[in-house]
Amino acid sequence: MNENILYYGDNLDILKRYIPDESVDLIYLDPPFKSGQDYNVLFTEQNGTRSTAQIKAFEDTWHWDMASAQAYQDTVQLGGKVSQVMQAFRTFLGTNDMLAYLSMMAPRLVELRRVLKHTGSLFLHCDPTANHYLKLLLDAIFDHGNFRNEIIWRRTGAHGAKRSFAPIHDTILFYTKTSDYYFKEVKKPYMKGHVETRYRKDALGKYRFTSGGNILTGAGATKGESGKAWRGFDPSSKNRHWAIPRYLTKQMSPEFKRLSVLEKLERLYQKGLIEIKEGLAWPIPVRYLEPDDGQPLPDIWAAQPYTEGTVFGTDDIIDADVAWLGTTDPERLGYPTQKPLGLLERIIRSACHKDGIVLDPFCGCGTTIAVAQKLKRKWIGIDITYLAVSLIKHRLKDAFGTNVKYRVVGEPVTLSEAKALATQDPFQFQWWALGLVGARPIEQKRGADKGIDGRLYFFETITKKAKAKQIIFSVKSGKVSVSQIRDLRGVVEREKATIGVFITLEPPTKPMKKEVASAGFYTSQELMHNRYPKIQILTIKELLEGKGVQYPYFGRHMGNVTFKKAPKAE
Repeated sequence: MNENILYYGDNLDILKRYIPDESVDLIYLDPPFKSGQDYNVLFTEQNGTRSTAQIKAFEDTWHWDMASAQAYQDTVQLGGKVSQVMQAFRTFLGTNDMLAYLSMMAPRLVELRRVLKHTGSLFLHCDPTANHYLKLLLDAIFDHGNFRNEIIWRRTGAHGAKRSFAPIHDTILFYTKTSDYYFKEVKKPYMKGHVETRYRKDALGKYRFTSGGNILTGAGATKGESGKAWRGFDPSSKNRHWAIPRYLTKQMSPEFKRLSVLEKLERLYQKGLIEIKEGLAWPIPVRYLEPDDGQPLPDIWAAQPYTEGTVFGTDDIIDADVAWLGTTDPERLGYPTQKPLGLLERIIRSACHKDGIVLDPFCGCGTTIAVAQKLKRKWIGIDITYLAVSLIKHRLKDAFGTNVKYRVVGEPVTLSEAKALATQDPFQFQWWALGLVGARPIEQKRGADKGIDGRLYFFETITKKAKAKQIIFSVKSGKVSVSQIRDLRGVVEREKATIGVFITLEPPTKPMKKEVASAGFYTSQELMHNRYPKIQILTIKELLEGKGVQYPYFGRHMGNVTFKKAPKAE
């Protein structure tokens, strides 16, 4: 794959239709799991007749209904260990929402293993409510011998719990497709106390390792060159052999590797990286603290508040890179389950080489994609909601500007495709249409929108006293009439909005255009008193042709502050 791709759609369908066998190096997934609801709901017995939610968002589909019952049946019919473990789940759990969740996950995990390269890895992010079931399912699909780690990530600072210990962690299950997998050791800085205890500054200001036991030999005598004497030291006499540490080798030029063992020792001695002192039984390797030295990452990733200054070389707290996102964190974009960039950086740096491809089948607000782009890996993102796809597009533009190239698959690009989406799923059509104009869907519950489908906030100018103004949107995919324009005018007045925009799939009628004209104009007091229609009609055809909302802004679209801007990528 030579391009980045963002797919809209059900990831099971996308995987089967578009992603070839063994084409991906790393998969990270964080499937939604009703984390804000009462977990007891997941274990309530269901009769299998409940209909699937109209809106096709995964957080609404973990129910034991006809769709999940069919998914369970399809998985069982495949046979093998996956079938066996799913049947065991049903025996133990019964037909409840937890079984529905596992039934929906099973075929997706099977497909994810298929697209993973021989050397690839999968990281599944979950919480303690489901991780034991998911681990059994992964054991069946990937083989228990390919389980590598259960990573514990501290996801919050505190959590109220009156009758148990506070639940503050998530689990990340790390599996590989085979035992021949890519993995690069990633280190975190040493603690300040470790450096002060084991290193001392020399005359040049460099930190030199001072602890004892740091010798150049390994256990066991050999008959080869590594067992021969050098400069009066004979390792074989003490049943040992020469063993040159890696930290010495990496300080030498590439041709150093081609030298014999004794030649390497001599070259290191001449460079001052081995010292021979009278009275010592062995030569001493000279080790300095290098910028990339540190402790290999353990399987507990937990930021520790109020530990500033305890990590060597920085004023950050311990594990600052994987700290949870606070309410005012610059990274936070308003997505409820957003993960910190540092969490994904650790995973991608460890398990995906620089020419690799990263896949996130539940990409949400696009953190995995943003980090993969930052680290110059190719990426594939999949999400089933246009709201997420729109958010990702905004995020990539804010973080990378024109430096990111990608293709979107699944979005309507023609009027006929837009009509098909409107027929198939009116809510997704609405979200997609709002994305075309940079607006955000309202956050109220469906059916309680009060005549508002979306909002766009903007600034006319940058001043300390400037206040954000808003544009109200109404989106219609069916028949339209002048009464809907009158309703929009009423909503604009009620909300004290600057402009109202009516987006329609069908062409507007003459009475609608007349009503728009009678609404008059908004005159900008900041931008040369320019006038903008108070009520505007935009057809989907016009939006696809590049037409947009008329409103005052400084610079090109710089006034739109509807979506919180992602920080620029370094």
